[in-house]
Amino acid sequence: MTDTRNRTRKIALSGILTSLVFVVTYLIKIPIPSTEGYVNPGDAVILISAFILGPYAAIPAAIGSALSDLLAGYAVYILPTFIIKGAMGLVAGLILKHSVGENVSFGRRLVAFTAAELIMVGGYFAFESMPFMYGVAAALVSVPFNLIQGLAGMVMAFPLSYVKVIGTRKQYS
Repeated sequence: MTDTRNRTRKIALSGILTSLVFVVTYLIKIPIPSTEGYVNPGDAVILISAFILGPYAAIPAAIGSALSDLLAGYAVYILPTFIIKGAMGLVAGLILKHSVGENVSFGRRLVAFTAAELIMVGGYFAFESMPFMYGVAAALVSVPFNLIQGLAGMVMAFPLSYVKVIGTRKQYS
């Protein structure tokens, strides 16, 4: 009974967090004219999803972010975003999952969040460096903005990761 209840809660939270990743990514954008892209706070929601869901955060991270690219008109980014943001949620979730209960140390949070954001920065750099995209020199222009987005996501996610959501964190990971 408890196993079914936890699975149901995990599915419901995944749906809610997918919607939240999408809404925050799609609606709150700071345009970057030099890259024709934008910076958004969606990474903060992905990091919190990893804290709540563990590695299952890959699902809301990938789907919510890819849907945002689809509706924002960045069709060429849908698949890379799905892979990169999904990897962010997966890796951060795996790092956080091995903690006991709600006693996740600041250091473990820092490692998980930093690893996720480095995946984002490196992933987009690798994709944008490809010959059919912008090339290495032009892709380097995006790196500082992606680093800013990653740092902003971490700054927003840290205090939120200390707020008790529903029940204990351990229930869902």
